[in-house]
Amino acid sequence: MTHSPSHTHSATEQHHSSADPRRWAALALICVAQFMLILDVTVVNVALPDMAADLDLSRATLTWAVTAYTLCFGGLMLLGGRLADALGARRTLLAGLAVFTVASLITGLAGNAATLLGGRIAQGMGAALLSPAALSIVTTTFHGTERNKALGVWAAIGGSGAAAGVLIGGALTDGPGWQWVFYINVPIGLAVLVALPALVPASAPQPVRLDIPGALLVTAGTGSLIYGLVVAGDAGWGAPATLLPLAVAVLLYTGFAAVERASRTPLMDLRMFTRRPVLAGAFLMLVATALLIAYFFLGSVYLQHARGFSPLKTGLLFLPAAVATGLGAHIASRLVGRIGSRAVAVAGMAISALGSVPLTQLSVEGSVYTGLLPGFVVASVGLGTVFVTATTTALGMVEHHEAGLASGVVNTFHEVGGSIGVAVVSTIAAAGIEAGSVGGFTDAFTVCAIAAAASAAAALALLPRGKPQMSGGPHVH
Repeated sequence: MTHSPSHTHSATEQHHSSADPRRWAALALICVAQFMLILDVTVVNVALPDMAADLDLSRATLTWAVTAYTLCFGGLMLLGGRLADALGARRTLLAGLAVFTVASLITGLAGNAATLLGGRIAQGMGAALLSPAALSIVTTTFHGTERNKALGVWAAIGGSGAAAGVLIGGALTDGPGWQWVFYINVPIGLAVLVALPALVPASAPQPVRLDIPGALLVTAGTGSLIYGLVVAGDAGWGAPATLLPLAVAVLLYTGFAAVERASRTPLMDLRMFTRRPVLAGAFLMLVATALLIAYFFLGSVYLQHARGFSPLKTGLLFLPAAVATGLGAHIASRLVGRIGSRAVAVAGMAISALGSVPLTQLSVEGSVYTGLLPGFVVASVGLGTVFVTATTTALGMVEHHEAGLASGVVNTFHEVGGSIGVAVVSTIAAAGIEAGSVGGFTDAFTVCAIAAAASAAAALALLPRGKPQMSGGPHVH
């Protein structure tokens, strides 16, 4: 899910690590840790209505329960990658895992909105440390064909985590309670913390300058943007309470751009956006993630609020859509090399738009198995193809030495896209979420359909011609 430029080891260290018999066991543990991070993006969606009822959460707070995690995960991810270089990947991974585990316990114990959101923010900070460090260990521990196999396992974690999240979230919420979607991370996190040091050798820290101002500015800017989008659902789009945080977001993003241009070691090299493949990949990743997480958010609240479904039944209904995302990704991985990124991306977004059409016709009486479910599945297949196309375009159409930078950009947009998508649809569907009426949900799905169709047209203009040449470097999902 996340990527950072991997730091280099000496040839001696590389030879030693590639021959280390512990490396596959280490990969298994690292993938377990990464699986928890991805799980926490989707596992919460199914638990939202129960959380809202127990803690008396407003629509805005419910939205932040999802976005606070992905906001901090995405906004601080590049800084986490630099910290892995500066402090050593193993040390950074263990620190991130410890923070994530403790934060999961706090979130599960939350008795009010403030504690819940504080726990979600801390979970995101832990994830931002853990994930880039974990990928750095994978890319420096394995070499040649073994590296491609290891990265294939890593990539598979993305799709399986999303699929498992909706099912596990439903089962735990319906069983012991919503708190267990967070509690489940605690024993797993502790077990990995104990076992990992024996399997992963420590790496020497490197002298790296940390762009902390840049990380704070981009995270604060995105937070202000999401705050303005969420407030608009209650105050209206033209209200000062909406316009002020949106204006602050613009100022913070401008400040971020100035800091990055002036820095000798910028957190994000903004010149990467002059590379058409990177710009296209970032755009596709932003839109696809925004749409997918928005579908899960809207669908969960609609099914449980408006239709009275249980969390487990909701999770089971989402499972085909989650699997369809993986199917779309598999199809795209075979097609991109044959017909090129542009055709696959345009087709994927168009399919997503078509799948969204039945969702604009939802009612309180019609069958979800003939309307909502087929729409979700079709849209998810389309979005799955876009995820792969976004990554292969950004990484396969730039120089090899730029792949790490491009990967960091695309993966930041992956997490931030989820935050923005949920904020937008929560505001559009505000009336439906608070009152359980269908009108707000159909309006939100209509916007999703329009966004997917517009993105198909944009992809046609934005994506370069040609076929990406993947070099076996890091890739997403």
